[in-house]
Amino acid sequence: MFEVILYQPEIPPNTGNIIRLCANTGSRLHLVEPLGFSLEQRELRRAGLDYADLATVRVHRTLEACLESLAGAPLYAVETGGGRRYSAALFQRGDALLFGPETRGLPPAVLAGIATGNILGIPMLEGNRSLNLSNAVALVVYEAWRQLGFGGSNAAIPEE
Repeated sequence: MFEVILYQPEIPPNTGNIIRLCANTGSRLHLVEPLGFSLEQRELRRAGLDYADLATVRVHRTLEACLESLAGAPLYAVETGGGRRYSAALFQRGDALLFGPETRGLPPAVLAGIATGNILGIPMLEGNRSLNLSNAVALVVYEAWRQLGFGGSNAAIPEE
């Protein structure tokens, strides 16, 4: 479905929640080192519950190595100061969605390598810093999936 990239994630429960999200949406999760935790950490396992075996999770030493493995997939970065609303992007199957670390966001050098129109933001009330990482990933992944008609999902849920 989608390629979710966490650049140097720091908080195990967030990553655990995102593993669960990826398992439930058919997305693949890519973690770019250094990680702020061990993949064996208790909080990560608890948040991911038994979903780790249902999700594809790959660890990459660098962002460059991660992007290379994605063979030119269209790349969107989601950042607090993004210049375009996430819901305005026209997502396609296989798009890569890049999110920064919880305490500092994506560094300017990473953002400089992404097309300006592909740096997306999530609307918030003025004066607030950011959303929780797992919440931000959920918003964007579900919007992207919605645009594709929730293909492969439980079709028994009515739209109205």
